[in-house]
Amino acid sequence: MARTAWDSTVGKKTVMAVSGLVMLLYLVAHMIGNLKIYFGAEEFNHYAHWLRTVGEPFMHYEWTLWLIRVVLVVAVVAHAVSAYQLSRRGITARPSKYVHKKPRSSYATRTMRWGGIILGLFIVWHILDLTTGTVHSGGFETGKPYQNVLDTFSTWYGDVVYITAMLALGLHIRHGFWSAAQTFGAGSRSRDRALKTTANILALLLTAGFVAVPVGVMTGVVS
Repeated sequence: MARTAWDSTVGKKTVMAVSGLVMLLYLVAHMIGNLKIYFGAEEFNHYAHWLRTVGEPFMHYEWTLWLIRVVLVVAVVAHAVSAYQLSRRGITARPSKYVHKKPRSSYATRTMRWGGIILGLFIVWHILDLTTGTVHSGGFETGKPYQNVLDTFSTWYGDVVYITAMLALGLHIRHGFWSAAQTFGAGSRSRDRALKTTANILALLLTAGFVAVPVGVMTGVVS
């Protein structure tokens, strides 16, 4: 039954919608945590340490954090694989391009594929930069995320990479939220306007919230 559902177009769209919502919930929590940087190094570093002790003593040190990471990896892989397979299925069903482009297709719709690739590459860079410190600009300090964030956003390329990815994220969320609502059958004439407004607001808030961190460092508000 699971294989039959996965092989169907509806099944793949459902996997995309569910995995997308899982990642969306994480992004909301992640953005709120990031904004703690405006309260100073002690507050931000304490928050980072707290993430590793969530669930203690029932959960061992970092177990909850690793559980979250595993869920996110599964969600990202499921989202990417289903998106790729749906794209290939669409190309197979329509090998030749339309003569005329759909006039109402939004910029976010047309750039979903490239936006996904940009975000995938960004995730790899972000982990290597602020989690493992492999490509970190400057001396990576374990247990001092506040200083590490300042190091990254004190470089022009760190700001460019991050802000570009966050703009792509906003477009991805704007279209993805709308698509997920349609997959779950929430769309209707009476609700479409509210859903589109919600998607726009959510995308705007998340983009602004994430971009606020490098902007705070660049302007000296966070130092």
